[in-house]
Amino acid sequence: MAIGLVIVSHSEKIAAGVVELAAQMAAGVQIEAAGGTDEGGIGTSFDKVTEAISAADSGDGVVVLCDLGSAILTAETAIDFLDDEVISRVRIADAPLVEGAVAAAVAAEVGGTLDEVLTAAESANQTVSEAAGADAPQESRPVPAPEPGVVFGTATLINASGLHARPAADFVRLASTFDASIRINGVEAKSLLKIMSLGLGKGTKIELEAHGPQAQEAVTALRELIGSGFGE
Repeated sequence: MAIGLVIVSHSEKIAAGVVELAAQMAAGVQIEAAGGTDEGGIGTSFDKVTEAISAADSGDGVVVLCDLGSAILTAETAIDFLDDEVISRVRIADAPLVEGAVAAAVAAEVGGTLDEVLTAAESANQTVSEAAGADAPQESRPVPAPEPGVVFGTATLINASGLHARPAADFVRLASTFDASIRINGVEAKSLLKIMSLGLGKGTKIELEAHGPQAQEAVTALRELIGSGFGE
């Protein structure tokens, strides 16, 4: 079982599209759409949200993502009418709909707890803010010396799509299996959104660094994954 996701949008098409996108990253996660009114118009539906939560809940919990303020109100109302036992394992994420859903789906796919999946979804806020400020002048800072025991490795992306979408999700899933702190080209290797924000395309040199009990195993396995071309 895994944490389920519910996508609440004022548009039936937007909700379905986000589910389709997130499912490409995490096929094993139950992701339910609750978009539009009961009549198929623009708006939200108490019944759709309630049914989606029920369908997404395997017993481990559900994270709900919403597009606009009134969608949050609808989700909150639907949750209030659930049984007390179910209410205790449903969370509404304060996160951008698309980025949050993708990050949460991958976190759920690798076995994250309810709190971990919620944190992954809400980490999208920081990633979006960092992207918005990417063009701002940056102060020059000294490069810190590597920690003792850090394992380094390099590889070159050979697959056509580089480290985007599905390959990035495959990379995060593998990185998450190791007891090690891992970075790729300077960012957290277990964060799908941070990796995708790098825009690493075919031919890009990848620099890996890891620290922890399974650092060497992690670097070796990730280099092999990159070298395989992610099956493309």
